Amino acid sequence: MKKILINDTLWQKRIAITRQNLLQNIYFDTLTSNNLERCYFKGTVTRVLPGIQTAFVDIGQERAGFLHISEIDRELAIKRLGSPETEHDQENMDEIDETTSAYSAESLSQPISIDKIFKEGETILVQVIKEPINEKGAKLSTCFTLPGRFIVLMPNIPRIGISKKIEEREERQRLKDLLLNNLPQGMGAIIRTTSEGQPSEDILQDLNYLVQTWHQLYERYQKAQPGQKVYEDIEMGLQIVRDHLDKDVEAIICDNKQTQQAVYKFVKNSAPEYANIVRLYEGDMPLFKYFDIDGQIEAALDKKVSLDSGGSIIIESTEAMTVIDVNSGRYTGKSNMEETILKINLEAAQEVVRQLRLRNIGGLIVIDFIDMSIHQNRQRLFKFLEKTLKERDKFQSVVLRVSEFGLVQMTRKRSGKTLAQQLMRSCSECHGLGIVKSLETESYAILRYLEEELQAKRLHGLVTLSVHIQVFNYLISHQYNALLTLEKEFNCKITLATTAEHSEHKTFTIE
Repeated sequence: MKKILINDTLWQKRIAITRQNLLQNIYFDTLTSNNLERCYFKGTVTRVLPGIQTAFVDIGQERAGFLHISEIDRELAIKRLGSPETEHDQENMDEIDETTSAYSAESLSQPISIDKIFKEGETILVQVIKEPINEKGAKLSTCFTLPGRFIVLMPNIPRIGISKKIEEREERQRLKDLLLNNLPQGMGAIIRTTSEGQPSEDILQDLNYLVQTWHQLYERYQKAQPGQKVYEDIEMGLQIVRDHLDKDVEAIICDNKQTQQAVYKFVKNSAPEYANIVRLYEGDMPLFKYFDIDGQIEAALDKKVSLDSGGSIIIESTEAMTVIDVNSGRYTGKSNMEETILKINLEAAQEVVRQLRLRNIGGLIVIDFIDMSIHQNRQRLFKFLEKTLKERDKFQSVVLRVSEFGLVQMTRKRSGKTLAQQLMRSCSECHGLGIVKSLETESYAILRYLEEELQAKRLHGLVTLSVHIQVFNYLISHQYNALLTLEKEFNCKITLATTAEHSEHKTFTIE
């Protein structure tokens, strides 16, 4: 069973999702943060680059957002090209899965250039689908979505999507027919997992609310000034409750009375059957400390994750991909080696899914499982990983079969910053490398620099070399003769001095 824990302070709100008291997801929101994802803007097209099929759109932020042609909905493209508008037959809507490209634009029958669709200086309605990262602006789309509790409305994409997690054929057909008969012309929707078994009137109430929201949003867009935000989702705490609230949630626990009342009001209006699980925490120990959330967050910033069996996984991210290595550690098992390895790999696969979700890792991922010689075991591992991702992870992922070397390649949808990017910064000494130069390398670099300065005659007479205490000890112990040789060659006197251990970041100074 799951719990939703909300820690609210004057400076930050933190929302944790736990399952059997193990942290599954963690979200942060501050008064100073400017969350753009899911927001709508009246943007101005500033540049159109047909070579990369991208338009840059000013949305009133520090950097312009970018809109790729794959994120332009088909109807907008047809309208901009001057083609006659097509009538949509609700009965001919495509059925798609929630985990497929429901959010991407339907491809056009003929390849076109983006400069045929947009002109610089015109205004358009855009939605942010990915937050700005580093030097990149926000990723934009005109394939609009409005999330609700039971469905995600697609106001300009006439397609029906059904969650893969709803497996019963009759239920899938019931939900599909319900939306086919009630969606406004030209609109589509994704049926979320939470719709399964729900009364038709509750789903229609959700649909009507989202349709009304869309009409209000579009009216604001028509009256707005360029660069103005015309719509943003509900505040983050309520978003998380809405997106995670299902029959597996046993409690929503808040440590702030006002937050608890706001959540209770929201849940009572949107999902009254869950109102009784919204509680106020009144314990003496801080909420996150009581459930060991802080400790689990710290552990999620470490590259090594220990497994219950004694094995471990090592997680390391680069610019291009994330690499995960599975190690057996001290676990030896009680039966044959192949069974032992399979047990560790299955446990590691389950933990990998949790860590990907918890650390918010996306993009290309390579998992190096322990080699298994039996094909059936590799197949079992692949199916288990795929099933666990499907059941426990809301984000789209694609997994390739286990190779003969025990490698699994997969991709997972990116969304916002990783946990490390949110909580960490690059080290001022190693600049994010995770390593620093050895004492020997630093000492040799100092000697080379000293020699260059003496050769250029920028130093002469009495030279004082102030170095870190560790470098001082190394030079005295191992390179004293080198200093004497430099003195003799350049007719100078070199004096070594030590600096305070933490006084400066510099390794040495010369006077």
